[in-house]
Amino acid sequence: MNDFSPLDAPPSRFRSPRRAEPSGPLAGVKVLDLSAYIAGPYGCTLLADQGADVIKVEPPAGDNLRHYPSTLEGENRAFLGVNRSKQGMILDLKSPAELAVLEDLAAEVDVLVHNFRPGVPERLRIDYERLSKFNPRLIYCAVTGYGEDGPMRDKAGYDQVLQAMTGMCVLQGKPGGPPELTYGSPVDYYAAAMVAAGVASALYERERSGRGQFVGVSLLRSALTMQSARMVKAEGELHDISRDMRSGGITGLHPTADGYLYLSANTSHFWESLCQLTGLEEFAADPRYSSVRKRAERAGEIVPKLRERLATRTADEWEQMLGDAVPCSIVRPVEDMFSHPQVLAEGIMATIDHDTLGNYRGVAVPMKFGRTPSPAPFAAPAHGQDTARLAPSLE
Repeated sequence: MNDFSPLDAPPSRFRSPRRAEPSGPLAGVKVLDLSAYIAGPYGCTLLADQGADVIKVEPPAGDNLRHYPSTLEGENRAFLGVNRSKQGMILDLKSPAELAVLEDLAAEVDVLVHNFRPGVPERLRIDYERLSKFNPRLIYCAVTGYGEDGPMRDKAGYDQVLQAMTGMCVLQGKPGGPPELTYGSPVDYYAAAMVAAGVASALYERERSGRGQFVGVSLLRSALTMQSARMVKAEGELHDISRDMRSGGITGLHPTADGYLYLSANTSHFWESLCQLTGLEEFAADPRYSSVRKRAERAGEIVPKLRERLATRTADEWEQMLGDAVPCSIVRPVEDMFSHPQVLAEGIMATIDHDTLGNYRGVAVPMKFGRTPSPAPFAAPAHGQDTARLAPSLE
């Protein structure tokens, strides 16, 4: 049986009543999401965005992300954004009757994702070795902080802890200044992409072998993988060297008469265009500035002159003037993206109905498929809203 075929529709209890018909390249794939916070849940959302039917299983207290601060009345903004297009149910896995419900679901699904620390699944009796006996075709994805082995395997891992551990905070800080965090949970979101990619690869392999397998994703592995351009150490190379790929100050953020502008001028073509359009033609012709490395070494000579010119116009005026000749952007707040013409043209946002909020604008689908378009998104589930339908034996 081909699990990727929309013709092989899942049993009615798995498909959300809020999804009209199977669509997307993963239509027919059934996923149990036992994870919390961001990395595991958003990985499952990416699968739902591609057509998979995802059931979010929460403990009686709910996903902790529900309880984080939010300016939305009666809802959590982060939870809505991370958990779209899922059904929701409550199971207390310490209850034998409710564990039996999970075992029944696990026997029928294609994928199970959790982010328990190593050892916890065994205590809860939901480890891969046990559940794969019920379902040899199960793709079992475990999201951990530090992996399944090693001295830190049992530690709780969080995005900003891993940022601090893996050099991101040092890199984010200004040279000679204190370390700084990168907000927005980049490690979590990168790990979520690894969840979706790893699960999709395992599903593809299962089409050949007919067998499921364990998939391990860790925040540590993700944090280092996303720094692959810096994670290179040559034989004999000193330990404490600069691994920064910054372009010497010309490429970066600059103040203008009103607002900030980001410029990227690493290639010769863009550098020459920047010089011409800002009235610094003599810099473009000067052999002392003819490469990225040379410009980085002499940034102290270039940047003050460049900023003098940028101070004569607003960021908006410079963005219009530089146009396609120099990659650039006004520094905007994220709120501006809801109405940005390029975002609207690409259909990245959608209006999503919600029982409490009425409706809200949110991300629609993260990628395009020409022949098997993704289904329209629907709102993240209320706590336990589908439990009675998915587990009638608990009534």
